[in-house]
Amino acid sequence: MKIVVLQGSPNLKGSTNLLVESFTKGAQEAGHVVTRFDVCAMNVHACLGCVACGFEGPCAQSDDVGIIRKALLSADMVVFATPLYYYGMTAQLKNVVDRFAAYNTSLNQKHLKAACLAVGGGTDDWTFDALDSHFKTLVRYIEMENVGTVYGFGCDVPETTAASDYPKQAYELGKNL
Repeated sequence: MKIVVLQGSPNLKGSTNLLVESFTKGAQEAGHVVTRFDVCAMNVHACLGCVACGFEGPCAQSDDVGIIRKALLSADMVVFATPLYYYGMTAQLKNVVDRFAAYNTSLNQKHLKAACLAVGGGTDDWTFDALDSHFKTLVRYIEMENVGTVYGFGCDVPETTAASDYPKQAYELGKNL
């Protein structure tokens, strides 16, 4: 299976990276091919809402979204990876998701598998509720199959995350696809 990871953390040495690396290791050991995009390091602009794409055509903007689009449309699975920023995904990852509008029908027809990896410092049982709701709504709208989530509660620094069970959970998610 071809897997695209959309890694939305600007901190490439942070807790989100630990989950992504663990997931990737598991997925590769299971024979899957993983392509990772560190979207914060890419040239991605916010959707202009101009509808020049007609929701299924070329975007009016010329940036790195074309690279992501090509990878997603040839993939079998997408993984959304993000630190929790005010109870949601990072703005950089959200920009990529918003730009799905330019190839919305094509994405829907793919019936991709999807997973979400996220970390946050909060430990309340509701910490990931808003992100989880957004992820599930996105999966439902784009007709993806939710194959799992790993939400790292209390993961405010990489050392805490590394000492937790969450990297193992991410590894197992990738390994058991």
